[in-house]
Amino acid sequence: MRKGRTTLTVAAALGVVAASSLLTACGSGGSDDAVTLRLVAADYGDSQANTSQKYWDKLASAFEVKHPDIKVDVDVYSWDVVDKKVKDMVAAGKAPDMAQIGAYADYAAAGKLYPVDKLLSVPVQADFVGQMSQAGEIKGAQYGMPFAASTRRLFYNKKLFAEAGITPPKTWADLVADAKALKAQGVRYPFALPLGTEEAQAETMIWMLSNGGGYTDNVGTYAIDDKKNVEALSWLKNDLVTKGLTGPTSPGNLNRTPAFQAFAKGQVGMLSGHPTLMNMAKAKGVDYGDVAIPGPGGTPKSTMGVTDWMMAFKQGGHPRETGEFLDYVYDKKNVLDFSREYTVAPVTVSASDAMTASPKDKALRPFINELAGATYYPANKTSWPEVSAEIKKQIGSTVTSQGSAAGTLGSIQNDAAAAESAE
Repeated sequence: MRKGRTTLTVAAALGVVAASSLLTACGSGGSDDAVTLRLVAADYGDSQANTSQKYWDKLASAFEVKHPDIKVDVDVYSWDVVDKKVKDMVAAGKAPDMAQIGAYADYAAAGKLYPVDKLLSVPVQADFVGQMSQAGEIKGAQYGMPFAASTRRLFYNKKLFAEAGITPPKTWADLVADAKALKAQGVRYPFALPLGTEEAQAETMIWMLSNGGGYTDNVGTYAIDDKKNVEALSWLKNDLVTKGLTGPTSPGNLNRTPAFQAFAKGQVGMLSGHPTLMNMAKAKGVDYGDVAIPGPGGTPKSTMGVTDWMMAFKQGGHPRETGEFLDYVYDKKNVLDFSREYTVAPVTVSASDAMTASPKDKALRPFINELAGATYYPANKTSWPEVSAEIKKQIGSTVTSQGSAAGTLGSIQNDAAAAESAE
């Protein structure tokens, strides 16, 4: 680590993103007139060897060579703790200049963030993928800058599929038939369905969207108990879980990480996954394929997109310097470097076009292509973290023998509507 940076232990994490320090946002740099910016970021690496700290230190060093009047200190934390680290810093009156974390809406609603148009140059702001920029807006102003993205596709084990004599599913009926064939072959998890608390809100949204539903309606109002959502969860219960096609662990107790690990061990026939699973499968020698998430009648109109967020806090009072650094962060080369290092989809059009055209990025190309029509979490709602927490807590019960999709979704909808009205 470069001299002058704060040293810390970085916990490994599978997830995705990035920014700030335990010091105040107005610390001094290497010279009396230099401005020091503090960034707190999430770790995308899965070991100390590829921790995101190394990426940020290298990027900051290169930036400082070109901008000797601006110093950048970066602290990277695991996804388990980074959001709380930033929350605690803000509460203590020591907000970082920038944070790259999971949610921005609370800080924007409290008036703590700079709008993006006060930071970025026009070409850089215009380069964001359109749907991602819109997800970063509150009342027409953008506060959240997307940082690293992914969509979800259905991964399948080619060896297990060949042994069962089946092909990848295109419809819900195909998926059920394939799962039955895999079970007959003794596959431990014919279709892994992780509805545990780690990421149940994602798995739930995947299947809601596959049936034409989603967490919100066309005008952005919560519609969690929509008929199409009830149908999707009822199908998961009646056609897959009840028939014993989801493996020995009940979906409500199965989390994303162990499901991915089981796939990498060759124990899973198919499951929904993001690009990280490609690396895990390759490392264990699993020959995999991936296809679009199936819907009742074929490929759905929209799939789930996920992006993490970069934001800039007003407290430090350095919008010009912060904007110059963020322009550099979102330079095409740097976006490409990060996306390739951590196997995530880029958030800018220029980097997306470059990766789509590059043969070495062929495996990631389907994920990038799906971003154009993806639907994202309602991250612009301050109530979303609370609603997401309730989904994680309750949704696994809907596929149990006594569970009711209509009842559980109705309860969550009522709580979401109340939270939304309080915004």
